[in-house]
Parts: sequence; C-alpha cells; structure tokens
Amino acid sequence: MPYVNLKLIGKLSKEQKAQIVAEFSETLARVAGKPSEHTYIVIEEVERENWAKGGKLFSDQ
Repeated sequence: MPYVNLKLIGKLSKEQKAQIVAEFSETLARVAGKPSEHTYIVIEEVERENWAKGGKLFSDQ
C-alpha cells in the first residue's frame, strides 16, 4: 500500500491535483507494480510564510 505525501508552496487547481494523482498512481503501478486502488496520495498546500530555506521564510524572498 503506497502512501505519497506531496507538500508544495501555494495552491493548485482541482484539475492540477487530479492530473498529479493520476500520474503518480500510474507511475507506481507501472514501475513498482502497485495497483492504483491501493495507492494513497495526500497533497498539502503550504503557505509561503510557513516554509523556509536557508534561514529565510519564502514569504520574505
């Protein structure tokens, strides 16, 4: 049972999310032999002020 947790800065449209989950699921089925119906995917949209790199918040860059 694969579990994918995708975190990214900003928002995606419903259509973008649908395409991502379809393609991630297809890749896991093709490469790892994991059936799509057993694949769980969570998309976490993180605000720029809650993500940092190199000691700086992305909202300050």
